[in-house]
Amino acid sequence: MTKSFHSQIREALQNPTLQGALDGNAERRLIARQQAYASLPQDLQVMRQRAHAVRAEVTTNLDRYLEQFIHRAQSNGMIVHQAASAAQAVEIVRQIARQSGAKLIAKSKTMVGEEIELNPALEADGLQVVETDLGEYIVQLRGEPPAHIITPAVHLTRHQVGETFQAKLGVPFTEDIPTLTAIARRILRQTFLSADIGISGVNFGVAESGALCTVTNEGNGRMVTTLPPIHIALMGIERLVPTLDDLALMLYLLPRSATGQKLSVYTSLIHGPRREGESDGALQRHLILLDNGRSALRLSPLAEALYCIRCGACLNACPVFREIGGHAYVGASGKHTPYPGPIGSVISAGLFGIQEFGNLARASSLCGACQEACPMDIDLDGLLLRVRAGQSAEQSAYLKNVPAGLKLGLRAFSWMAASPWRFGAAQSMAGIFSRLLSPISAWLRLPAFTGWGYRRDFPRPARRTFHSQFKPTGEAEMLSSVGPQAASQSQAQPVSTQPTEPEDLATRFEAELAALGGVFTRCKEPELAAHILDILKSRNIQTIQSWDGDQLPVGLLNALRAAGIQATTDPDPGLRAGLTGALAGIAETGTLILPGGPGRPLTASLLPEVHIAILKAADLQASLTSAVRSLPLGDYSSLVLVSGPSRTADIEMTLTIGVHGPGELFVLYCE
Repeated sequence: MTKSFHSQIREALQNPTLQGALDGNAERRLIARQQAYASLPQDLQVMRQRAHAVRAEVTTNLDRYLEQFIHRAQSNGMIVHQAASAAQAVEIVRQIARQSGAKLIAKSKTMVGEEIELNPALEADGLQVVETDLGEYIVQLRGEPPAHIITPAVHLTRHQVGETFQAKLGVPFTEDIPTLTAIARRILRQTFLSADIGISGVNFGVAESGALCTVTNEGNGRMVTTLPPIHIALMGIERLVPTLDDLALMLYLLPRSATGQKLSVYTSLIHGPRREGESDGALQRHLILLDNGRSALRLSPLAEALYCIRCGACLNACPVFREIGGHAYVGASGKHTPYPGPIGSVISAGLFGIQEFGNLARASSLCGACQEACPMDIDLDGLLLRVRAGQSAEQSAYLKNVPAGLKLGLRAFSWMAASPWRFGAAQSMAGIFSRLLSPISAWLRLPAFTGWGYRRDFPRPARRTFHSQFKPTGEAEMLSSVGPQAASQSQAQPVSTQPTEPEDLATRFEAELAALGGVFTRCKEPELAAHILDILKSRNIQTIQSWDGDQLPVGLLNALRAAGIQATTDPDPGLRAGLTGALAGIAETGTLILPGGPGRPLTASLLPEVHIAILKAADLQASLTSAVRSLPLGDYSSLVLVSGPSRTADIEMTLTIGVHGPGELFVLYCE
């Protein structure tokens, strides 16, 4: 039985567990976001305006950028499909699965997958579909939709998760969050290794290179795009950026807005399938570009909603969402929407019908907190008002059931409010009218004209308008009235929020990596083998997955083998340590850039529980922007930016290190 919007709201408000979880999530996210914003290379407002302009440019010229992106992606070896509707997208996935004889599908978090209701369709075909993001996995076991774009299981306590694992997985009950995470890691590891198809979302597509960018923290996104022989990427047609420079701008804002990180743990750039000589990566990469109403939305008054990058910041800032949660956002028929919160109230109405989801726009106080939090500077208040007014691609259908009297009244009010003189005159007349009517209503013992019946207070309109009561004050007079100190402060330039950073790039990289939980060691090249042996021996590790000797400092692998260490380039889930080099490091975020390619297996930085990386001093970059501009990132079929050990906070917002990827990261810095 479906529940109405209002009954969902009442249930949410009466659920103390949900209230505590939503408040805790929002407060931690808001604090983390503000701290992360302080390290931006430019003023936040400047970067928001730049990002807004990029998204506006793409939306305005979507056809051109889409054509360029498709051409480059196909040239890179991707198989590109275009789906006009959700049903077409689902059918394409079903056809790929049937043609490949697939039985098991490992799925990373994808909002497009939720939008097209992919899982039920595939399960109806007899396929086993397993969500691999920890939060998504938990709600899948419970048969629930995600409660938040970023934190799908935000509504659940550790006790509830423990009960779910006990009932669905047959494991002993525990409330210990690291233990619960380890259980999920152990069970899902077999899914990654056995899956016939991996399905992921796409955070951004780069038009100039045809690259797919995915951003994850746990490592499951890398698993489903690297281990299964077939990878299917689901992407909304609007999720494009023109250049790598524009991608860098988005990556400065997305992780900070979503989770309060300078960069997510894993930022992958995927250009195509596995190339000759490579030992990992999907043999086939399919890209499904979904329209599903986006083209119509682009030409409607709600087009700005397409600027959204799905960071979830507006959800955390919204006082309404913080009270009712994502599960309360249902349409007129009780249908759940995958896009809750302020932006979801607009996108749901725009994509799935204002008749069904137009009601969601009323779940807003219009306080402006959502727009203030939005890294794309989307006019969310304005969009919500347009939805309330029925402005969309189906505007006429939405308004046809509005009573004629209400239409006439709204038109009259719009005419009156459009002119300051008419509005002021109407306000004065209302004040006079209310005073004439009040004695009559009192004599007839009717509800007072100054109220909406007996329960609500409606202030009596003023006889004089605000402007007529207060004379405008000139700037000079206003400044003199507040004193010279305040006047000088009002004219002062904004103070930079940029922190003082150490000038030495290596020192900054070390500080950033330590903050992420990684270990940084300076050494000379001849000392590398001794440092690696110390790490391995302290953990009783004798065999490692490694890059080829040609891709590492000369003689390093021979020195390790002479000390009794066995090394292989082949992926082996039983190996506990991986050894890699690095294309570059980024000082401002403590990030490594690892390229794939012959002799450079990406699984060496993904499958083992310990990752040891060698970074040369000459390869250290100051910033993400400088790395994007100076490095040949397009030369590799896949590469990944690694920022610390894998992590999650999907259970009660408790940070847990070591989910699907390594739990330890050691960087040996060769000076």
